[in-house]
Amino acid sequence: MATRQQTMLNRLHRVRTLQLNLTMADEARAQARLASEHQLSDRITQLVEAVTPAPAPPMSAASLMASAHFRHRLLESSDAAQGRIAAAEQQAARAAEQTRDAKRDQTAVEKLLERARAAAIRAEMRALEDMPATAGRHARNRHDPC
Repeated sequence: MATRQQTMLNRLHRVRTLQLNLTMADEARAQARLASEHQLSDRITQLVEAVTPAPAPPMSAASLMASAHFRHRLLESSDAAQGRIAAAEQQAARAAEQTRDAKRDQTAVEKLLERARAAAIRAEMRALEDMPATAGRHARNRHDPC
């Protein structure tokens, strides 16, 4: 039967493993959000480049005003996207740090479990070494007298 310490270490290992899995999931979500923000920013940049005035035949004033307004709005969106990217990068960095901390905690618990197992094996080996020699194969006569 497991000792109280072994039971506590097993429970602690389960908790740390769960925490590690949760932080890894948070980190994956943060990385996905960062990638999404980068894609959005790239798309906005492409749209800004698409509406940049180019030498072309003369356009009407209303058309030029609409194009300028649309380009201005896209530049504002681009600035906002850059801010979201910076926030997503910070969140991804925090999530990576939390994952490293959780992994370190789980590794520490695994080392404690391994030490406890090694100590239990050493104790069993000492118990076997300390057993009396007569308790082995010559303890009783297995044959009837002839």
